[in-house]
Amino acid sequence: MTTWRILRRPCRAFGLLLLVILSVLVLRRLGWRSLISPWLRHRRVGLHTNGQNFMLEDSTFWIFGGSVHYFRVPKAYWWDRLLKMKACGLNTLTTYVPWNLHEPQRGKFDFSGNLDLEAFVLMAAEIGLWVILRPGPYICSEIDLGGLPSWLLQDSDMRLRTTYKGFTEAVDLYFDHLMSRVVPLQYKHGGPIIAVQVENEYGSYNKDPAYMPYIKKALEDRGIVELLLTSDNKDGLSKGVIHGVLATINLQSQHELQLLTTFLSSVQRVQPKMVMEYWTGWFDSWGGPHNILDSSEVLQTVSAIIDAGSSINLYMFHGGTNFGFINGAMHFHEYKSDVTSYDYDAVLTEAGDYTDKYNKLREFFGSISGGPLPPPPGLLPKTVYEPVRPTLYLSLWDALQYMEEPVNSEKPVNMENLPINNGNGQSFGYILYETTIDSSGVLSGLVRDRGQVFVNTVSVGFLDYKRRKISIPLIQGYTILRILVENCGRVNYGDNIDDQRKGLIGNIYLNNSPLKNFRIYSLDMKESFFQRFSASMWNPVPEAPTFPAFFLGTLSVDLSPLDTFMELKGWEKGVVFINGQNLGRYWNIGPQETLYLPGAWLDQGINQVIVFEEEMAGPMVRFTETPHLGRNQYLN
Repeated sequence: MTTWRILRRPCRAFGLLLLVILSVLVLRRLGWRSLISPWLRHRRVGLHTNGQNFMLEDSTFWIFGGSVHYFRVPKAYWWDRLLKMKACGLNTLTTYVPWNLHEPQRGKFDFSGNLDLEAFVLMAAEIGLWVILRPGPYICSEIDLGGLPSWLLQDSDMRLRTTYKGFTEAVDLYFDHLMSRVVPLQYKHGGPIIAVQVENEYGSYNKDPAYMPYIKKALEDRGIVELLLTSDNKDGLSKGVIHGVLATINLQSQHELQLLTTFLSSVQRVQPKMVMEYWTGWFDSWGGPHNILDSSEVLQTVSAIIDAGSSINLYMFHGGTNFGFINGAMHFHEYKSDVTSYDYDAVLTEAGDYTDKYNKLREFFGSISGGPLPPPPGLLPKTVYEPVRPTLYLSLWDALQYMEEPVNSEKPVNMENLPINNGNGQSFGYILYETTIDSSGVLSGLVRDRGQVFVNTVSVGFLDYKRRKISIPLIQGYTILRILVENCGRVNYGDNIDDQRKGLIGNIYLNNSPLKNFRIYSLDMKESFFQRFSASMWNPVPEAPTFPAFFLGTLSVDLSPLDTFMELKGWEKGVVFINGQNLGRYWNIGPQETLYLPGAWLDQGINQVIVFEEEMAGPMVRFTETPHLGRNQYLN
């Protein structure tokens, strides 16, 4: 047997060699190119410019785009929203990529579930849509810190969106990971990505002339080979243009269109024009109106943009929802945090329903498409569930004993610098500061964003941007001072993004003397946070609950779960969780009056509902088929 095996090995090797030689001869006879997929064989040039036209390979190409953010839409509904985009006559999907969600801790990446970027892009390709990717690293997008991770702010010298070493080192590591996923999805590699945006509206920030060339090179060095674009509004267009990158514009009115396209022509000469963001509506802020833009005006402006020879992207085609705590904020004259709904008065509603804008735009794009459009998918049904009456309750003060050990610190520590989460601090949610005092007086300090002050368990008022001082009543003996601070959303646009640390910022003073020796609790309210709440912890809801508190109820779903909206009339301010999913914030100051509850996040049978309420609880949580977005304000 041994002799036979020795003789057999050279025979096998010789046979394999003959097979390889024969295969090579056959392939040469047939021609190598015949074995390359025709799909790839014709993908040589990709999207490029030729005079005033975009070209896709050898054909003139108009970009009719629409924005949908995968991280704002339940994954189960991606297919529905993209089919509706295709049926509207659009040919290109645009989406941002949120760094803060994909790298919640330094070096730990999450592209799973609702953050599965690759699945979203490939789904667009399957439906027949091209993709323009907007990977940032800064994206604005009305998302917390413009999509930048909060752990960057641990560095007290941090200069975001510049070539500051601490920032570029983090960007490089993020891009190393992100681009390894993106590169295979490019057009020239057989994917649907035909263009990539370099940063976002940098001209209106413009703090470092070396920054945009650095981002351009960072993309190219990691294998980005498709057309590169910039995107700027009227405040930044003159400073946002960089060599070798096609500039595009963001606007809402026909007046802006004329001014900005004239400027682009003077800078770029004969190049194709594109409105990267035609704002189909606008976002809302807590305490303000619900912004809407008339559908007839939208149609007129879209028609004018295309008549001017410009490609277009509808921002937003479908806005979705700021689930969890991801909403951003604005802070110019005053701080205003964005609401949970990102309905945006877009072409599709928050729940993906059709609007007058959709119907008018579909008719318009159909008239210039050169062929019949696919039929629009049917609407996803809605329902009204029976009200949920919370039966169990747990005050925040009773819940503290079940939390992770607090951080003990002589001085207050802001949220981002808490020594938790593997050294990455806390990104979202609430933070509670406790210390002891032995006198009354005036409490003062810098609180970001909204701090409810308690003496023992009694609320005595708030500290925020407008209220920097509060009176502490006369007390006797040993007293606990508590300050519950909410991060209402970091600013996502403007010059002050470097100053977005949350919690107590610096010392807090009682009668001008700094308080010391704090116990600091992280109340991030992630899914792991509620896993500490065992059944034995809860108590029946009392007649006079102590606030803040958690309220527990159950939603029974007999048939297949359907979409609905939650109404919290009688409740003041807080957050709702369904089966561990954070639906977002509610607040009775409006304009948003309901929370979108996707049926995809419900189970047939019993569903857990937890409401964290800061001040006053209603008797129940009701449901409705239609959203209530508050009083309207028409945009001019």
